[in-house]
Amino acid sequence: MSFTTIRAKITMIFAVSIVLLGLLFYVLFATHIKFERHSMIVQEMASIRFAFDYFVRTNTIDFAFLESQNFRLMDSKEEKLEIFNTLSKKEKDKSFSIFKYHERRFLFIKSYHTIFIFESMNQSKAPKNVIIISFFLLFFLLILYIMIIRSLRPLHRLKNQIKTFSQGNLDIDCRSDKKDEIAQVANEFDNAVKKIRELKHSRQLLLRAIMHELKTPIGKGRLVSEMIDNDKHKQRLHSIFERLNLLIDEFAKIEKIESKSFELVFKTYKMSDILDASIDMLMMENPAKHIHLELINDYLVDCDFELFSLAIKNLIDNGMKYSPDKQVSVVVDKGLAVINQGKALEESLEHYFVPFRTKSNGLGLGLYIVKNILDLHQLRLDYIHKDGQNIVGIKR
Repeated sequence: MSFTTIRAKITMIFAVSIVLLGLLFYVLFATHIKFERHSMIVQEMASIRFAFDYFVRTNTIDFAFLESQNFRLMDSKEEKLEIFNTLSKKEKDKSFSIFKYHERRFLFIKSYHTIFIFESMNQSKAPKNVIIISFFLLFFLLILYIMIIRSLRPLHRLKNQIKTFSQGNLDIDCRSDKKDEIAQVANEFDNAVKKIRELKHSRQLLLRAIMHELKTPIGKGRLVSEMIDNDKHKQRLHSIFERLNLLIDEFAKIEKIESKSFELVFKTYKMSDILDASIDMLMMENPAKHIHLELINDYLVDCDFELFSLAIKNLIDNGMKYSPDKQVSVVVDKGLAVINQGKALEESLEHYFVPFRTKSNGLGLGLYIVKNILDLHQLRLDYIHKDGQNIVGIKR
């Protein structure tokens, strides 16, 4: 059990409290027993002194008095002999003696050559009040501990709901009818989730409406471009409309990735096939003019083909966009690296994962898309600047 959790800390506090309370009651119990024993011995000594004075005056034993003081006359000869043999010679010669044997107290009286041995039947009594109070307090602490631990159960449920929410599932219900602080937090979180769910739904409707409205003029533009007689102009317009259509599809994928509603289809592909699909997505007339491929090791990769191709496409596009000569080198070996000429990044790579950075040296949506797709594939992006070149690589 980790002692950083609230449950563990509460358990530790109650365990220490119970141990300390037990020690306190043990000390009280032992002190009470000691006091009772001392009082009992003092009372016995007073009774024995009275019996001794009576014996000296009358040379007889007051059996009735000793019996009233809980002194039992031993009748068993064998037991009397066993106890008598434990006495020293000096004690045996006495007429009146007090001794202890096996934690039992005895009174030895010799009268007219007759030996009488009395055993004290007085016993110190256990303090009932201390025992009752100790058991009551321990029971109260145990009940209090159980109640507190049970009150923390909704916190564990809330943690699981938050974990589910963090994984992109907004269909959770954290409402609570209780009135404690945990219930208040759960209800506030539930209200926040509802608002986020509504905002997400509104955003999805807006994006779908925008994409639908954009696709309509693009489709009409492609039809109109077919009426142009100049084949060169027609081809350019086709490329433009195709590019716009591809961008809308990319935005649709980004929206699904962002909302965690994209179902990944993992299969094994050659890196060269994924790279070819990424270059095709760029829709360049002459890609070899700007992209230099170096395929050293065409390794296999388990991925979602569409998304992974989109990530590499954005990585290459970003490299060309921010290169002075608008050229990149793509090296495929143990991993994939995109290399371009240029100055080193002014900030760490993580700063450029933020979408739509407002600074002039921001990288737009490119690396933001790449980062999200690589996270889904449990891959990471590395960056180094060496010999005037920026090298961005995909690694496990």
